[in-house]
Amino acid sequence: MKTSSFKARLSAAIAALGEFEPIQLEGRIVGVSGLTVEVVGLSNQLAVGDRIDLQTRSGQSTVAEIVGFRGGIAQAMAYSSAEGIGPGSVARARLNAPGNVLAVDDGWIGRVIDPLGHPADGRGALPRGPRPLPVRRAPPSATQRARMGPRTDLGVRVLNAFATCRKGQRMGLFAGSGVGKSTLLSMFARHADCDVVVLALVGERGREVREFLEDDLGAAGLARSVVVVATSDSPPLMRREAAYAAMTVAEHFRDQGKNVLMLMDSVTRFCLALREIGLSTGQPPATRGYPPSVFSELPGLLERAGPGYDSPGGIGYITALFTVLVEGDDHNEPVADAVRGILDGHVILDRRIGEMGRYPAVDVLRSLSRAVPGCNSAEENALTRQARALLGLHGEVADLVRLGAYRPGSDARVDEAIALAPKIEAMLAQERGEGATIEGSFTQLRMILGEPATPAT
Repeated sequence: MKTSSFKARLSAAIAALGEFEPIQLEGRIVGVSGLTVEVVGLSNQLAVGDRIDLQTRSGQSTVAEIVGFRGGIAQAMAYSSAEGIGPGSVARARLNAPGNVLAVDDGWIGRVIDPLGHPADGRGALPRGPRPLPVRRAPPSATQRARMGPRTDLGVRVLNAFATCRKGQRMGLFAGSGVGKSTLLSMFARHADCDVVVLALVGERGREVREFLEDDLGAAGLARSVVVVATSDSPPLMRREAAYAAMTVAEHFRDQGKNVLMLMDSVTRFCLALREIGLSTGQPPATRGYPPSVFSELPGLLERAGPGYDSPGGIGYITALFTVLVEGDDHNEPVADAVRGILDGHVILDRRIGEMGRYPAVDVLRSLSRAVPGCNSAEENALTRQARALLGLHGEVADLVRLGAYRPGSDARVDEAIALAPKIEAMLAQERGEGATIEGSFTQLRMILGEPATPAT
């Protein structure tokens, strides 16, 4: 009897609580300067990273994020246009809605989404996963995360042979504009050996997004991909969030023990978004106009890629390839220099090679994978060293040969380079729709160099 009475009172209490209006914390906008909106009345209830709703003069609501505090005034930036927001407009704190989280679901594969987890492909609502994941999270513990796995096939001959990649490795693709970065990424998405592809298009030209999805990525590539898009006209918060959202999606699949290929184009536009945010909040410009926070936030993103922890489904990996748009083809500019020091290798795309008609326009002599010694056999490493030496020697004497200043037979090694280097260059050329395997890449290189094939064991 007592138990029944207690349950009845509890039910009545719950019903009574449901009749109360939920508490709403409101502040007021007191200033708008550039990209920053200043809010009073909420400073004691908010922290950096919290999201709020800003009411426009037309009655519409736009989502914003707290990016700093100054003199007791909260500084926010909107995820969309700030048009219609002015002094006196209402700012509401989001008390019951989760903040920077994504409810990632396996059903997101094959879909195109925006950085806030909304569908961007016109194919209806996205399924919501049962466990929302924070968009900002620390990388796996350096001493407890797994080591890199065995080598993985990227589907591109020049990288398979000369910059072989391992599962969980992070590589940078460095190039100026118009040298073929996007096409190379689409080749990875189509042909690489992986379970899931997560593609982040950060600051991409809006006109080119659909062309990239339909022509470069294609139906086959999209069918195993999750694409996160923030175009160049998006506010800086959206461009920044695209990188974090894509990494969160990749971590969801990695934690299931899957082999994830993470492609981001580009880290440079991510850093430009961070620069806009930092300068708008009053941070001092430092190296080439980048505030110091850019170079502290950058490794926090890049280090999240790589091997995960042991899980019931096995060890999962995020094999990541980040493009870096070098300004004026200067490979020592601040972003390129910082990224190169964090990642596990770099691939240089050279405009001169592309102008000569060889794509992918990878400069073999300037590209490096730090994982090569531990994943290729001694015979394969010897092959690539020999090929690099021939390509380097051919580059040194190419002008002499063109001018007719070199007489064949003067140097046997030079004669070998003149004969074999063009064949190696021809092997490195690859059409966008053509796949390649690691074994096939080394077989072709072995045939060119005249080495006997190693018997299968």
